[in-house]
Amino acid sequence: MAQNTPSLRVFASPGRYVQGRGAMEQLGTLVGRVGSRPLVLADDVVRNLVGATLERSFAEAGIPLTFERFGGVPTRTESERVGEVIESQDHDVIVGLGGGAAIDAAKAAGANVGVPWVSAATVASTDAPTSALSVVYTEKGAFESYRFYDRNPALVVVDTQLVAQAPTRFLAAGVGDALATWIEARALRGTDSTNMVEGLPTRAGTALAQLSWDILWESALPALDAVDRDLVTPDVEAVVEATTLLSGLGFESGGLAAAHAVHDGLTAVDETHHLAHGEKVNIGSLTQLLLEGAATAEVEEFAEFTARAGLPTTLTEAGLGNADDALLDRVVEAATAPEETIHNLPFTPSHRDVRDALRAVEGVGRRVRERAGLGEPRAPKQ
Repeated sequence: MAQNTPSLRVFASPGRYVQGRGAMEQLGTLVGRVGSRPLVLADDVVRNLVGATLERSFAEAGIPLTFERFGGVPTRTESERVGEVIESQDHDVIVGLGGGAAIDAAKAAGANVGVPWVSAATVASTDAPTSALSVVYTEKGAFESYRFYDRNPALVVVDTQLVAQAPTRFLAAGVGDALATWIEARALRGTDSTNMVEGLPTRAGTALAQLSWDILWESALPALDAVDRDLVTPDVEAVVEATTLLSGLGFESGGLAAAHAVHDGLTAVDETHHLAHGEKVNIGSLTQLLLEGAATAEVEEFAEFTARAGLPTTLTEAGLGNADDALLDRVVEAATAPEETIHNLPFTPSHRDVRDALRAVEGVGRRVRERAGLGEPRAPKQ
C-alpha cells in the first residue's frame, strides 16, 4: 500500500461500477475489457447458481472461462493457493464471484501475483466489493488483519436479480454494515485520524457515507420486504447501491472507528461465529453510539430500526447473553488492539469503557424490542 503524507486527503474508488437486473449476463464482455484469460473464484453454491449464465456470457464475448473452487474463508493460505493457480495457468485477471469472502480472497490472490481483480457480487451483504483492501481471517474464522492494496478492483458488477433471490438475511447484513459507515465516518470529522487509504478523509467520502445512511433509512425496510418475495424494485436498487457502492466508497475514504473494531473483537470468540459480518457490525454500531454518549432517543431509534431490519441488537442474539467478564474481556482486548480503528475516535475509551458499553447494548436492545412489540431476543441454537 502506498504511503501517503497524513496532511493529504485521499479518495479511492474502483475503475467501473455496474449494477442491475441481469448484470451477470454481461460479465464476459465487461471482464474482457480487463483481461483475456480470466480465472473465476467461486464456491460450489455460487457456481451452481450462475455457472450456466457465465458460460453463455463468456462464450458470447469470445473469451475462455475457467472456474476455481473457493475454500470458503479468505485466509492467507487460501490466497496463496489461488495465486499459484493464476500463475500456473497464466491467467491475466481474477474474478471474485459471490459474497465478500470470495471477493476478498480474489483481491489478495491477484495482488500476490500482480494481476487485476474484478468483484462480481451475487449478494449485497457487505461493502467489500469496491475497496482496495481485504479482511484476512485465521483458519478458525477469527479476524487476523486488514490487508491493503495499491489499487481498487478494476471492475465491480452487482446483479440485483441475484441479490433479490438470495436469502433476505444477506441484504439485511449489508444494511448493518452500511449503516455503520456514517456512524464511523462522522466520528472522524475534525480529527487527524486517517481513512483506510492512509489519508485524511475527503468531503466526498464522508458525504457518500451520509448519503448511504439517508437512503437506507428511507428504503431499507421496503427493500427487505421486496427481497422476501424475490422482487427487484426501485427500493432494492437503491439499497444495493447504498450498501455496496456508497458504503464502500464511504468507509474507505471516510474512515472506520469503533463499530468495525468491535466487529473484529467479536470474531475472537467462538460464540459469535453464527453471525454474518454486518450483523456483528450492528452490535459494534450500538456499542459506538453508547461509547460516544449519543442521545437516548438516537440510540433507541437506531436499535428499533435495525431490529425491524432483522439485525441483532442484543448480546443474547450474538450468543453472549450469559457472557462473563472474562469472555467479554477477550472481545474488548481484540477490539482495542493497537492497530484497531477504535483509536480513530476523537477520545480514548478505556478497556472498561468499551466493556461497559458492550454490556449496555443488551439492556437497550431488550427495552426497545419490548416497547416496539418485537418479542424477546432469541439466542442462537446450540
